[in-house]
Amino acid sequence: MRTVAILLFNEIEVLDFSGPFEVFGIAGKVAGKSHFQVFTVAERGPVYARNGLCITPTYLLNDHPKADIIIVPGGGGYHTDGTPFGSRREMDNPAILNWVRRSAETAELVLSVCTGALILAKAGLLEALSATTHYMAIDSLSQLAPNTTVLPAERYVDNGQIITSAGISAGIDMSLYVVGRLLGKDIADETAEYMQYDYWK
Repeated sequence: MRTVAILLFNEIEVLDFSGPFEVFGIAGKVAGKSHFQVFTVAERGPVYARNGLCITPTYLLNDHPKADIIIVPGGGGYHTDGTPFGSRREMDNPAILNWVRRSAETAELVLSVCTGALILAKAGLLEALSATTHYMAIDSLSQLAPNTTVLPAERYVDNGQIITSAGISAGIDMSLYVVGRLLGKDIADETAEYMQYDYWK
């Protein structure tokens, strides 16, 4: 059974983390077998997501089981006074960047959803790779990571260990793709059918 750690932070987009949580959490369960142990991690708790959802993380950044897969969601932007929030703030948070780098060293896969790609870029993980992100953050990613090939038309981009997805619901498609890559298309299709989700393949 693989472990999946999903990063949380304030102003995170709800579907960015809950969509992948659902996919990995139920993969294989229709047939009576769990393939993934999913948990959340945060610098501190509770976490307040977009629109006021309050979440208690399962673990803190420096106190969690080894993660075979890490997921860096997005969500965020700038207040009217120019102050960053969500992923735009966390991409300059040393604690978050150090956790991403440290976890990536031993993880089988590193996934980002939406503007989580900006955090991966600031952590130096997208250097000379291809990537995508939310359509409204394409320019930001290009400026932040000039040596990264940004592919705005792609729903998700697979570089091997590192996979990025476009905005919000694209994280579900990417997660189903990863389930298919690791466990086979039949389990991915079974998971999507249970979720009643028509995914991009």
